[in-house]
Amino acid sequence: MAQELGPKVPFCPMVGSEVFSSEVKKTEILMEHFRRAIGLRIKEQKEVYEGEVTEMTPEETENPLGGYGRTISHVIIGLKTTKGSKQLRLDPSIYEALQKEKVAVGDVIYIEASTGSVKRVGRSDAYASEFDLEADEYVPLPKGDVHKKKEIVQDVTLHDLDMANARPQGGQDILSMMGQMSKPKKTEVTEKLRAEINKVVNRYIDQGVAELVPGVLFIDEVHMLDIECFTYLNKALESTLSPIVIFATNRGVCTIRGTDILSPHGVPVDLLDRMLIIRTMPYSLEEMVQILSIRAETESLEVDEEALQAMGEIGARTSLRYSVQMLTPARIIAQTGGRESILASDVEEVDELFFDAKASAKLLAKSEGYLS
Repeated sequence: MAQELGPKVPFCPMVGSEVFSSEVKKTEILMEHFRRAIGLRIKEQKEVYEGEVTEMTPEETENPLGGYGRTISHVIIGLKTTKGSKQLRLDPSIYEALQKEKVAVGDVIYIEASTGSVKRVGRSDAYASEFDLEADEYVPLPKGDVHKKKEIVQDVTLHDLDMANARPQGGQDILSMMGQMSKPKKTEVTEKLRAEINKVVNRYIDQGVAELVPGVLFIDEVHMLDIECFTYLNKALESTLSPIVIFATNRGVCTIRGTDILSPHGVPVDLLDRMLIIRTMPYSLEEMVQILSIRAETESLEVDEEALQAMGEIGARTSLRYSVQMLTPARIIAQTGGRESILASDVEEVDELFFDAKASAKLLAKSEGYLS
């Protein structure tokens, strides 16, 4: 699903049981995932120095703290475009950023004038024939002057903005905050802060500076959520800043957690009314055999056609998961017998050795809770 959406659309998967934490509130975890699934495409006009690096010389000086070591006082960098070239004398902190981006002579880069942040665009296409094989991306020599105004587009999520504003570290615009984010710690973001960010985001959208990109929030095992979470989801889904939410569960009619109420899929009826329920069909025998064949190929296993058919029939009787799990013990039995290929007899032996969930439940029901 994430592959079909592409890299620019946020896709945030989670499991229902993730909300149960001793550190953070359940509703906080849900809201965090909601905001991870809402993207914002920000366009900003920035003053930058852009070009191909022709020179990069760090200038050293005596360490002001004394001792034998020397320290970088500044760095001289030369940038070239189709229109001209320019030599810049930069702060040592920018030299650290250049090293972090692994910039070398011949790379195309741009440096933001306001913040000094460095972005490596790629290798200049003038060096395309330097090697027979090269993993780098080649880009053309930038046009225009070295010092120019450039439209920079960045994709962020609302959660990124929450974390950047919770710990601001310099820089007045959104992109500067994003560039200077440290590794986030697990912390709760206040509703007041989120409301302020939503105001700024809405203003940016109205001004045409930013574009909202609603993503997808995928919640697996949704029956694990309790009534508090479902109440919160009802409210969150009505918000203007809401992603597409997909719920997945394999439960039929069961109790809603935190209540004694029975409901389809363990989800309250008022929330079910807001959903489109996608009908799923059980796999046919032919489809099961095909899936088992693909799985065996992925695990580099040789499986006889009769063995695949036998496992498919077992899967139809029990479940596909059980038949897939039979591959490993069947391989071990085949290797013990001195064979590389799994035969139908190996599958039958595994089926006799192990129980699937349905068979185990039947035995327990007959023996009053004890296995004999």
